[in-house]
Amino acid sequence: MTSPHLIAEVPPLQKNLIYVTGLPRAGSTLLCQLLGTHPDVYSPGHSSPLCSALVGMRHQLSDNDFLLSQLDIDPDRIHQRLLASFRGFVDGWFRETEKAWVVDKSRGWLQHFHTALALDPHCKMLVCIREPGQILGSVESRHRKTIMLDFQDHMAALTPYARADKLMGAEGLVGGPLKAMEAMQDNPEEEQSRLFYVVFEHLVSNPKEVMAGIYQWLGLPVPDVDYSSLPVHPHESDSYYRGKYPHATRSSVRPPDPHAVPARIQKQLFTQFPWVYDTFYPGMAKR
Repeated sequence: MTSPHLIAEVPPLQKNLIYVTGLPRAGSTLLCQLLGTHPDVYSPGHSSPLCSALVGMRHQLSDNDFLLSQLDIDPDRIHQRLLASFRGFVDGWFRETEKAWVVDKSRGWLQHFHTALALDPHCKMLVCIREPGQILGSVESRHRKTIMLDFQDHMAALTPYARADKLMGAEGLVGGPLKAMEAMQDNPEEEQSRLFYVVFEHLVSNPKEVMAGIYQWLGLPVPDVDYSSLPVHPHESDSYYRGKYPHATRSSVRPPDPHAVPARIQKQLFTQFPWVYDTFYPGMAKR
């Protein structure tokens, strides 16, 4: 039975959110910088606590005895109240800007895609991906420059192979998001259409073409941007990550120098993540 207290419909979000998520060391900071050059888009550029805040509130409310007791009486009204409250929290988060389009960057959105979809049925999620071997190479290169500091998860004493194994594990910093991306392939086609995969190698090699494709997918006009002369804004604190995962932005886009990856590690990546190479790097695993 429908509750007599229900309003006709929970109002939609007031903003058009662009959810930026994906793998670490895969260009999400650069992507946010480039999105910020669009006159209709507000892009703070920093990793956002919004997703984790919403998940935390859900955890807390789900354990609240008073709310649970009300579920027994009027579940439809409680669910509608929760949806309206969560949407109100998101609207309040972006009250600082009058722009209609806003960017929120968090790797967490990938794991909470269906939550985002419930809050925002028209959500648009940009998923950053990079060849896994080059991600590991980037991490190793940075670790050598900051070797007197340990990682947050204390991996400094591990061998490069053991460190790669931990990073690429099912709960690892890289392996976890990759597993979530693989699981996305099981979603209905309409849900998969809410995702746009931004391949790092393509973005840094041809930013104009990639960004034009993104704007067309979002339904935004393509701006005239000089990708060799970009505005540089203060980036988020790297000290929080012990300097292991820097977020520096630059005034121009250029491909980074390739990292050398041990053959044993690269072979393991081909075996562990064949779908990544089949989908985004066809032919690479067969060389």
